[in-house]
Amino acid sequence: MRRRVVVTGCGVVTALGLETAEFWDRLCAGKSGIGPIERFDVSDYKVRFGGEIKHFKAEEHLDIDLKELRRLDRFVEFALVGAQKAITHSGIDLEQGDPYRKGVLIGSGIGGLNEIEDQHDALYNKGPSRVSPFMIPKLMVNAASGNISVHWKLKGPNTAVATACASATNAIGDAMRLIQYDQADVMVTGGSEAALTPMGLSGFARMNALSKRNDDPERACRPFDTDRDGFILSEGAGVVILEELEHALARGAHIYGELVGYGMSADGTHITAPDPEGRGGAYAMRKALSDAGLEPNVIDYINAHGTSTPLGDKAETKGIKTVFEDHAYKLAVSSTKSQLGHQLGASGGVEFVACTLAMHEQVAPPTINLDNPDPECDLDYIPHEPRRMSLNHIMSNSFGFGGHNASLILKKFDG
Repeated sequence: MRRRVVVTGCGVVTALGLETAEFWDRLCAGKSGIGPIERFDVSDYKVRFGGEIKHFKAEEHLDIDLKELRRLDRFVEFALVGAQKAITHSGIDLEQGDPYRKGVLIGSGIGGLNEIEDQHDALYNKGPSRVSPFMIPKLMVNAASGNISVHWKLKGPNTAVATACASATNAIGDAMRLIQYDQADVMVTGGSEAALTPMGLSGFARMNALSKRNDDPERACRPFDTDRDGFILSEGAGVVILEELEHALARGAHIYGELVGYGMSADGTHITAPDPEGRGGAYAMRKALSDAGLEPNVIDYINAHGTSTPLGDKAETKGIKTVFEDHAYKLAVSSTKSQLGHQLGASGGVEFVACTLAMHEQVAPPTINLDNPDPECDLDYIPHEPRRMSLNHIMSNSFGFGGHNASLILKKFDG
């Protein structure tokens, strides 16, 4: 019999805020975290804006030695701060109990791109002897998971996931499985990404994947809108604490929701473009429902992948219609990327936090900038304003380059 898994804490590092309450308040207020990039000179770039976390200093949020901090890439700093926020929010004391029953699973689509760029410059401008000895442990995708494990001395399962924009959702689903099948009692899980760099920005821009609305950044991300022209590159982390139900109850934890379903699939059609009929995403959604033992008509709200790309939004809409049929027009759907931008491998973690807080508050966040709905995107996308509604079952979707699809289902905790 599978053990029950609950969410007891949430942490975020986003362009909308670094505190859970601030993040939620700004999300519900319809604020945008998108603006001009300030970390590097973008005057020669085709795209000059993104979801940048400005003035971020990890040492202001972590008890960590500055010497140690210099050995961490920005995406690892985000992950550590997100984990710290989630642990604090949960009220869990990770020093109590068996460290081998507590683990970490953090996803990232790209890993230490800042470090790759820095050391590339060092190699070609100063020579191989000037490449940092810390380069490899800083850039590797599992550096986030490994450093969280070391920082809190967690000795249980410790793995990483790299499935592009589905990374954090896969990480949370895989962490759920580890608890369900008695490999751990507590998992620190989610995703982190810091690809808003010169190489990252220019690479995605050269693919023509990004919006070019340099004159109006806050209104650039327009999921399901007929005027959408690409996604907005963003950065950050979203981390949650998952616990086995009895473990959480024994310590008197506040339970924000129960994680009951996880499905995944592959499109198998193109390395970057989605299946135009949304069949891969539909299969992941169906598998999540089957895993949870639920009928489609019980889902109240879907936090969509909703990247604001011409192909992606239509494919996801078709997938939702395939799975939910008539109920597709009765449930609510929104894309929080309209406010946050696309955090790539971290996006599913941040969006799962949004789903958890939505469940707790019984409020579904909006899709901002949805002024002219695409006729082919004709579902209820909660335009402009949040909606107070009964939320008993929430689905969160993440679809990534490579054709990776993942869906999670969160249930209102009922004892």
